[in-house]
Amino acid sequence: MTQPAAAPTVQRVDPKHRYEILVDGRTAGHTAYRDRDDQRVFYHTKVYEAFAGQGLAAILVQQALSDVRTSGKRIVPVCPYVAKFLKKHDEFADITDPVTPEILQWLDTVLPH
Repeated sequence: MTQPAAAPTVQRVDPKHRYEILVDGRTAGHTAYRDRDDQRVFYHTKVYEAFAGQGLAAILVQQALSDVRTSGKRIVPVCPYVAKFLKKHDEFADITDPVTPEILQWLDTVLPH
């Protein structure tokens, strides 16, 4: 008999500027961010192929956004997946800022090329 999989866990990894989702202790994906003043700018979300189709991206982003709320920051959804998630989850609308050309230009200067 096989053991049921453990519930996925999400952790913020500040040195890597991302939240990671772990399944049975293995990293299954991440959502990457950079902080700009009181804003947490999300720019990329990925679930690794071996873990696709399990709803992990939604769990990851939901917990990451809840952490942003707890930390007192605001969300900027540059990442298309985060933006799509926010359209379906208006409980984060009060802490979401629009993506502006200024933010995109700033993000381009802080990300490695």
